[in-house]
Amino acid sequence: MTDIRLGGGPADAPPKPTPSFPWLVIPPAGVLIVLFGVPLLLVLAVSFASRGTYGGIEWALTVTNYTSIADPLYLRIFWRSLWLAAVTTAICLVMGFPLAYVIARAPRRWQGVLLFLVIIPFWTNFLVRTYAWMFILRTEGLLNQALLALGLIHEPLNLLFTDWAVLIGLVYGYLPFMVLPLYAALERLDRSLVEAAWDLYAKPAQVFTRVVLPLSKPGVIAGCVLVFIPSLGAYVTPDLLGGARTMMGGNLIQHQYLGVRDWPFGSSLSFVLMAGVLAAVLYYLRAGGARSLT
Repeated sequence: MTDIRLGGGPADAPPKPTPSFPWLVIPPAGVLIVLFGVPLLLVLAVSFASRGTYGGIEWALTVTNYTSIADPLYLRIFWRSLWLAAVTTAICLVMGFPLAYVIARAPRRWQGVLLFLVIIPFWTNFLVRTYAWMFILRTEGLLNQALLALGLIHEPLNLLFTDWAVLIGLVYGYLPFMVLPLYAALERLDRSLVEAAWDLYAKPAQVFTRVVLPLSKPGVIAGCVLVFIPSLGAYVTPDLLGGARTMMGGNLIQHQYLGVRDWPFGSSLSFVLMAGVLAAVLYYLRAGGARSLT
């Protein structure tokens, strides 16, 4: 009598392939260790060394480099960096969310054009674009001349080499990094959920806060991380638009390495800044993940 199996069983299941996952991980892991792990360990070792008489490195174990960071001067610089990075992220989110929503809800034939307009600034070198903002914000620049011509001001405004100039440059430079992940999240949003909220007589604010924003939370988190991290360690923008009056963490580290030639202290500043960024990002990601489960 023939044994007929209906629906299949364990004997009919195809053999499972032998997983080769560990072998696939080894090459990229080795590259990461060589290109990132080894340099980080070297910088960590230098951070516990001492500065030589003429700017060299003396391999004498010390923690003075880390205790010196508690100086009020360095704390103010780190606080300015944190404040500017947080404000930049908030402004990019407020400006980028409506823009990403409009692009995501635009007809298919226009979405590619609008995305092209968002990323077209990347075709020009970031340094060149920052120099352009110097010409716009200086006393004889385009913005002051336009305001004078319109009669809105009677004398040129002091815009360049201020915190506001740095903030404008950071928002301009990193706004696309907020728009693109927001667009990716909003483009996948099910429109029927929004229509259901309208059918239930939800107000516009309720539709946004209870439907659109929660469903786009992955894009919000990704955009905030992509903007906050480079803003916190920015160097070119505060150096050109802020000058000596607005020094951020990246400028301080560069000054210690190339100006003062105190590599141990510069290494300790780098690790403190990196640890702070890592802690903030992990807390933000965990808090966002916990809220998404509730």
